[in-house]
Amino acid sequence: MSSTELPSVPATTALPKVAPVRVADGERLRSVGLPGITLSVRSRPPVREGLPPALYVHGLGGSSQNWSALMQQLEGVVDGEAIDLPGFGDSPPPDDGDYSVTGHARAVIRFLDAAGRGPVHLFGNSLGGAVSTRVAALRPDLVRTLTLVSPALPEIRVQRTAVPTALLALPGVTALFTRFTKEWSAEERVRGVTALCYGDPGRVTPEGFRNAVEEMERRLQLPYFWDALTRSARGVVNAYTLGGQHGLWRQAERVLAPTLLVYGGRDQLVGFRMAQRAARAFRDSRLLTLPDAGHVAMMEYPDTVARAFCELLGETGELAEGVPSGEPAAAGSFDGGGPVVDDGQAAAESAGS
Repeated sequence: MSSTELPSVPATTALPKVAPVRVADGERLRSVGLPGITLSVRSRPPVREGLPPALYVHGLGGSSQNWSALMQQLEGVVDGEAIDLPGFGDSPPPDDGDYSVTGHARAVIRFLDAAGRGPVHLFGNSLGGAVSTRVAALRPDLVRTLTLVSPALPEIRVQRTAVPTALLALPGVTALFTRFTKEWSAEERVRGVTALCYGDPGRVTPEGFRNAVEEMERRLQLPYFWDALTRSARGVVNAYTLGGQHGLWRQAERVLAPTLLVYGGRDQLVGFRMAQRAARAFRDSRLLTLPDAGHVAMMEYPDTVARAFCELLGETGELAEGVPSGEPAAAGSFDGGGPVVDDGQAAAESAGS
């Protein structure tokens, strides 16, 4: 057992029967039982044997489905798996009720230790970015490279558009919000989330919108949905207050893995200005800036993010034999939207301009 793990606690509640989670063509979904947690794992069979392993970690309120587009882009580059963090997607709550950043990081570490797939190319978005940063700092043996899309790292001046999400961490706010929004349809909720997370909500296809509505309807039937969301939001806020070696910025400085940072110019949840600090904090960083992207660049511009990741692998010698540097597996145009900068200091200066 890893030193970051806690003893398992027996589950005390039965989970309700709800509609099955959507699985896209070419994807697989399986359940992995581990001490204290059960994780749902989404994967795509690699196009050939011998590709290096990758693991994708979603953000607050998200699920493994958030990575489907990027996983498809990279299926010829890595052998990818995306997990549903405890209490999200199709994963039930953790037995110990720990939704802190450390608790989620413990779940990732436990999964990687049990699977024996490490070191992996680790991807994280938002909350998943904070979780992946902590994993890379605590267990460098598990991480080959680190790709962070709008990571939820501490900000002194939080954007006004991010305040409602942060308020979910306060006692009583979730109950008030659920009463206020009890008449909202799943469609209205999805439109709100899309407007908050996408730089251009028009990039969501009609099929993608229908799938999101279906998933929202499924989640709202889960009795622990709001609890998982609230406690995880509180975990992010609490992580922001930690100092010393447990602080996320201090742990970012400890990350040894080559790191790709992706920031969107229209991100309403993570300040675009934080790209400057992040590029300085991670010692071996590259920065991809996408002025038109929002909080989920891997969903809005999966081909661009895939291309930048392939460039990272090419530069660090991690690209599998037979895969051209800078070329994702699935054909797609390079949208541009921002340069990949090799040097962290130069990236920071570019982001601050």
